Amino acid sequence: MRNRRFSVAALAVLMLATAGWVGLKYEGPGGDMTQSAERFLASLSAEQTAKARIGFDDPKRLDWHFIPKPERKGIQIKEMSADQRKLAHALLHSGLSEVGYEKVTTIMSLEAILHELEKGKGTNIRDTERYYFTVFGSPGLQGKWGWSVEGHHLSLNFVVSNGRLVSATPAFFGANPAINKSDLSVGPKKGTQTLAKEEHFAYDLLNSLAATQRQTAVIDQEAPKEIRGPVGSQAPREAPVGLIAEKMSESQRKILWQLLEAYAAKMSEGVGAAWLDEIKKAGTEKVHFAWAGSAKTGEGHYYRLQGPTFLVEFINVQSDSAGNSANHIHSVWRSLMGDFGIST
Repeated sequence: MRNRRFSVAALAVLMLATAGWVGLKYEGPGGDMTQSAERFLASLSAEQTAKARIGFDDPKRLDWHFIPKPERKGIQIKEMSADQRKLAHALLHSGLSEVGYEKVTTIMSLEAILHELEKGKGTNIRDTERYYFTVFGSPGLQGKWGWSVEGHHLSLNFVVSNGRLVSATPAFFGANPAINKSDLSVGPKKGTQTLAKEEHFAYDLLNSLAATQRQTAVIDQEAPKEIRGPVGSQAPREAPVGLIAEKMSESQRKILWQLLEAYAAKMSEGVGAAWLDEIKKAGTEKVHFAWAGSAKTGEGHYYRLQGPTFLVEFINVQSDSAGNSANHIHSVWRSLMGDFGIST
């Protein structure tokens, strides 16, 4: 049976074309990650390493979530020296584009706003340094290993096999507040919108639909409470719903593609290109767009994008910590060919 794990074929083609892959070398996305992980681990003490590194087959590798959990696997940023933090951020940056890295650091900085707004509300674990780095197995150009960065509103998960990146999902990005409406002296400036394109292009696509198209695309007048399967090691497998791209106009398909590009643009060039290449090979006309909830900004809404190879879910229904309605985003890209490098 052909190996269908995320991006193996696509990344192999990409690396042959752009990196001159010959044998096992530190080249391409997997090579960058391997070098960065090796340098990060080498900087840690034995005590720190015991937290930061666990076995590749440890069940904790598949234990992901985006809520502000009291405890997580890995080593927190706050437990690192200044030099170790630089190396940790170099590892983080190896999986992201400049756009994605900026979004991730903004997501982390939003915790300062939540800390201020939630003072006096019991246990306050909002902290810009409560983000955990974990390496699974032994980074190297032979064998399989992985790494993750996780904390409130962030979960990034990667697997490298024989120096080549084979999985980059689940990839979760959230934001509270979605738009910063507070005049606080901490956190991003007022007006910052961390996941703007992921929301704006979806509104544009919905508003472009004719009445009959909209009847198909809107699957519920009320948005759900949350994305589906937020703790499952594999994406939900239900059949796609909503409006299929083959029944969209050319201009509508262009907006749909811009929306997909907004997600891919957060990841490193190799990852984003592989995601989009997989969609093209499986047929862009097979992608479904589904919407639930209000079409008005400031009111709860949800959308889903699904094709043969991938699933995207986006939800904005919760109020932010200042009480502004529908100003709290959860979004995730998942592989229907297998998250965490597990073929399905």
